Amino acid sequence: MFKKISLTLILSIYAFGFDYNLKPQKVSEDIWCFFGKTEVPSKENGGFMSNSCYIKADNSYVLIDSGTNYQFASQAYDAMKKINNLKVSTVIITHEHDDHWMGNSFYKDKFNAKIYAPKSINQNYTSESKPRIFEILDEKEMKNTKIIKADVVVDSETEIKVGNKNFKIIPMKEKAHTSNDLIIYLPNQKVMFSGDIVMNGRITSNRDGSVIGTLKSLEVINSYDWDTLIAGHGTNTGKTALDHTKNYFSLLKTRVLDAIESGVTADDITKTVTMDDFKHIDMFDELNSRNVFDAFRELEFYEEN
Repeated sequence: MFKKISLTLILSIYAFGFDYNLKPQKVSEDIWCFFGKTEVPSKENGGFMSNSCYIKADNSYVLIDSGTNYQFASQAYDAMKKINNLKVSTVIITHEHDDHWMGNSFYKDKFNAKIYAPKSINQNYTSESKPRIFEILDEKEMKNTKIIKADVVVDSETEIKVGNKNFKIIPMKEKAHTSNDLIIYLPNQKVMFSGDIVMNGRITSNRDGSVIGTLKSLEVINSYDWDTLIAGHGTNTGKTALDHTKNYFSLLKTRVLDAIESGVTADDITKTVTMDDFKHIDMFDELNSRNVFDAFRELEFYEEN
């Protein structure tokens, strides 16, 4: 019996691709999210490790981050269609990391959705680009996934109205998670989408970011009146949603600066600053040491303004 079930499962995956088994979670009025795994992208999770959220805006959906590939996006829409059978008119991408926007091709193909995104996507990718997800998943799993750039590049604060919803799309002035991050605020609903500037339930990857810029961007996020915050990764959407990120980066900054003041060199920084009080958090082993080393490089000649 077990062998028959296994063979059926294998044949199903081969024929139809990866089954993401997606279940939308309602996080606020008219807002549902698919919450990604708090782990590295892999064949086992189909690259699904970031959050993708639908907002019902009267007679269409607005999507925040389209996910890891065409197949994921298609299955997400099928799940949302059962709640409200609406088109996706608008897609807003928070930043250029591939787990957040490779699903654009589905929404462009099916709905010709209008895509808003930071300029880095249009600048850094061509139709021939193959981001990391193309190396992790095979050709069948990446079928129909293409590079789809922004229709509208957001490089200054932009207000849009879709149906009965108002959106503010705000570019960060500082390098934070990347050099070109957007946050999205719904003033009437008091809902904030932070992208990967905020993560909870896992250690962040700061490979393209800045400790100082992240802390300054968190101040910007907290300058808005929000009751719900949807992070780029993690399921905490309440008033404590950004506490983990703020605590981690604040302590990382303080500890690395103290080590530098004490004469610790780059060769020894990861032995001195271990951040072990976070070792119970997902992805600590994969990311923390790199974060500490990168923080040293950023802060070595830093002077507080």
